[in-house]
Amino acid sequence: MKPYAIAPRHDAPALVLASGSAIRRTVLENAGLAFTVDVSAVDEDEVKRAMRETGASTEATAEALAELKATRVSLRHPDALVIGCDQMLDLDGTWFDKPADRAHAFAHLKAMSGRSHRLVGAIVVLRHGKRIWHHVAAAKLTMRPLSDSFIEDYLDAIGDAATRSVGAYQLEGLGAQLFTRIDGDYFTVLGLSLLPLLNFLRGHGIVRE
Repeated sequence: MKPYAIAPRHDAPALVLASGSAIRRTVLENAGLAFTVDVSAVDEDEVKRAMRETGASTEATAEALAELKATRVSLRHPDALVIGCDQMLDLDGTWFDKPADRAHAFAHLKAMSGRSHRLVGAIVVLRHGKRIWHHVAAAKLTMRPLSDSFIEDYLDAIGDAATRSVGAYQLEGLGAQLFTRIDGDYFTVLGLSLLPLLNFLRGHGIVRE
């Protein structure tokens, strides 16, 4: 069954999500938004290396990546509102990427076991190639101590999903079992700070008043 939707204002611009993330797409769909997806091709590793060399913060790096993704897609959809997003995991100054395979996922979970890390999410919206709104937020997640056998069982249970998200977990699923405490917005953890975005979109008629 498709999520319920409320039609945007008749003069509202089109909305484009510059992300291939399935969970971001689901979050927007469940919020009743009409949008298309156009994934940008950005070398995130190169951007992160450059930002790290200049001493940039996790927040600044996530924002730069979100803007770069939106900029690439905005060139193809100049009249639309283009949403660029990025999420970074910071464990005591170490940036974690999506694990490349199961071994990397195990190593990530082992490193985070019994410790707290931050998820930093950034959203940048462009129209006509110009940045018109942005939002950066962070959540702190405390992971319970995990035994090696639990990590193995967990990775068996989630399969390929371990490589589809930074940190090798999805809080909306079995990943909830990994944590003892979460401080911050739930949607920020999912990778899209929904409520501030909805407030912005109301001003453009995409979300009705």
